[in-house]
Amino acid sequence: MRLLITGGAGFIGSHYVRSLLAGELPGPRPERVTVLDLLTYAGSTDNLPLTDPRLDFRHLDICDLDALLEVFPGHDAVVHFAAETHVDRSLTGAAEFVRTNVLGTQALLEASLSCGVATFVHVSTDEVYGSIAEGTWTEDEPLLPNSPYAASKAGSDLVARSYWRTHGLDVRITRCANNYGPRQHPEKLIPLFVTELLAGRTVPLYGDGGNVREWLHVDDHCQGVHAVLTGGRPGEIYNIGGGTHLTNREMTARLLELCGADWSRVRRVPDRKGHDLRYAVDDSKIRRELGYRPRLSLDDGLREVVDWYRTRAVPHTTDTARNPA
Repeated sequence: MRLLITGGAGFIGSHYVRSLLAGELPGPRPERVTVLDLLTYAGSTDNLPLTDPRLDFRHLDICDLDALLEVFPGHDAVVHFAAETHVDRSLTGAAEFVRTNVLGTQALLEASLSCGVATFVHVSTDEVYGSIAEGTWTEDEPLLPNSPYAASKAGSDLVARSYWRTHGLDVRITRCANNYGPRQHPEKLIPLFVTELLAGRTVPLYGDGGNVREWLHVDDHCQGVHAVLTGGRPGEIYNIGGGTHLTNREMTARLLELCGADWSRVRRVPDRKGHDLRYAVDDSKIRRELGYRPRLSLDDGLREVVDWYRTRAVPHTTDTARNPA
């Protein structure tokens, strides 16, 4: 199989690429993996095994349809990770989120349709559902996004679905819980807190820290995405959950302990505009149909992340030093 991975130099996409090429995902190894990435602030070729002869890296913008039409022929499937993802950035720069997440997705779908790509897996987020006070979201829930980021992802989901319904393109959509793991850019909660605490600095906690998130290790997420690629059904949506729900305050407490710090290192900051209170997905569909199960416990995953950042010097980026969850 020849696969094309968008956003393959970013945190989740590169983990998927490395897992594919290392034979860590079920099924035969792909004969060719083409990675498309614009290499914005969150992407780096350092995340990729560039010496692997099966890997073909292309530095390009997913909104450039002409460039896509040159690359897409001969590929069997697309796994679309590329996206602007940071909620705080979307509050002050929504246009870039709409351009990349909606128009970029449409260009990729159009290229897939024009070039005869058989399957398109669109990787989305649980944030498209909005906020849920109790219970969990199934895939049938209405989309009620509350941030420009989430709205742009909801828009891309609907565009993707339209290409299945109108053109018959085999489109499959995944919606995941909050990801974490090694190599994540330090604008997200866990890597931000870990790198700041290990450097002896303080960390910011929005409001009272009562916002609840479900946490999913990047490896489990990639296992779920691959299950949808290899066994999912056209036109279907699959939630991918991690099964562990914590308030931001509870997550902060765990990270403080792992980093050998105490609550004197936490500073309270005003809450974010439109801050969703709680996310929680019902992932029984992907478990039932495709046999997905998260394999890594949050305790083990967090220890792994702290150890990874502890052994590496990670640059501090002052303009993103805010609580992103």
